[in-house]
Parts: sequence; C-alpha cells; structure tokens
Amino acid sequence: MGELSGVTIGITAERRAEEFITALERHGASVRHAPTIRIVPLPDDTLLREATDAVLAAPVDLTAITTGAGFRGWVTAAEGWGMRDDLLRHLGASRVFVRGPKAMGAVRGLGLSEDWSAPGETNAELFDHLLASGVAGRRVAVQLHGTPLPEFTSRLTEAGADVVEVQPYRWQWPSDLDPAHQLIDDVISGEVRAVAFTSAPAAANLLTLAGDRRDALVDALRGQVVCACVGSVTAAPLTELGVPTLQPDRPRLGALVKLLVRELA
Repeated sequence: MGELSGVTIGITAERRAEEFITALERHGASVRHAPTIRIVPLPDDTLLREATDAVLAAPVDLTAITTGAGFRGWVTAAEGWGMRDDLLRHLGASRVFVRGPKAMGAVRGLGLSEDWSAPGETNAELFDHLLASGVAGRRVAVQLHGTPLPEFTSRLTEAGADVVEVQPYRWQWPSDLDPAHQLIDDVISGEVRAVAFTSAPAAANLLTLAGDRRDALVDALRGQVVCACVGSVTAAPLTELGVPTLQPDRPRLGALVKLLVRELA
C-alpha cells in the first residue's frame, strides 16, 4: 500500500502525462487523466517557416528562448527545411537569454551558449532582463511555446525593438473532451481529492470547459479539493479567481509529485 492509497487525483496534462501518472500510481494514487490541451508541433506550418525566414533575413542581436522543448522543435523543423545550420549560426551570433535550466540545456545541447538564465525560471524575469539589456533599435528573436505572449513581447516593441516571434508549437483542444467533462463533475461532487496542473493553458481550458458549472468548479477548488500547480505561471488562471494552490519549491514534475505525496498522504 502506498502513501496515496485511496486518494484520487485528476491531471490535465498531455505532455509527460504517462510519466506523471506512473509516478503517482507508484505511490498508490488512483489517477483520472483528463487532457484539456493538445500540443501540436508545426514542422510544416507556413507561419513557422515564414518566421524562421524572417529571423534569417538579417542579423539578430538578442534571442529569447522560453522553453527547451520549443527550441528543440524549432531546430528540428529547420533541419527538415535544410536550414538547421544556418539557423544555429545566426542565433549563435546573438546574445542568447533563456528561461531557466531546461531552455539552457536545449541551447547548450545544440552547440550554443547562453548569456543569461532566469533564476526563477519565469517569463517575467526573462523579458525584464531583456529590456534592461537595452533593446532599442535591435532585432530580437523570441521563441514562444504554445501561445503568444503579448504582455511581454509588446513591451519590447514599445521600447524600440524589432521583434520576430517564432512559435514552434501551439495548444489545441484535445479530440476527446469527455474525460475532462467527467473530471469537472467529479471535482464538483467531491470524488476527486486533488487536481494537479502542469501548464496554465490546461488550467484555463478546464475552467472554460466547465461552462455553466464554472462557479461550482471554482467553489470546489477553493474548498474541499486540493489544487496543486507546478509553478506560479501555471497557477495564474486559478490565482486570479481566488483559488488557493500548492506549489513545489522548484517548478519540476518530480517536485510536484513529492508535494502531492507530502500533502495528501
């Protein structure tokens, strides 16, 4: 019998879901997997190709890498177009800023080196540091992941930067939403002890999917159901609604599992 025997936990992740489920089940938990997002790679997407062409059209002064998976996906797509080496040389000639160790690992793994890494692994730190570095009159390549970040990239533009946004992946609704609808019902009814989120879009989509059950869902998450998030960025859609969240000291999947075990055992 594991520490979480008899505890039911709902998760909404698609990426690394199997790893997450296995870790929780190893501790005895019963897991309800209800994806609310689907990550779609875009190696053949014309917008990604056009953005890559725009990056290569002129020297880049500063590069912002927000995720390791996104950066690797971008380079993989460029390889399929025969542009991999040109892209890496182009970005390597710029000052590269990354959002934490995962992005750093991807950058180094592809033969580049970073000038700076956000210590708190947040977009706010990354873009604040970019602005502080001076962006007026400079070309800035920004690798996005999942969704645009206008609250950050617009500040670069307003400060005089020529910003090229590159989005190797996008979020879409999963093809089957029945598990997510069932999870909402189970959270409201109290059949689920905790819900764990690993991305802000997944949290926001669950709230959107609730529809006219949204108030009941939020009430449950404020009350008897534990809401755990991998970090503050993931928790943002819930925090805005006054939902208390548990967060590990480090925004890592393993740390989130340990937190759930500690809190729910």
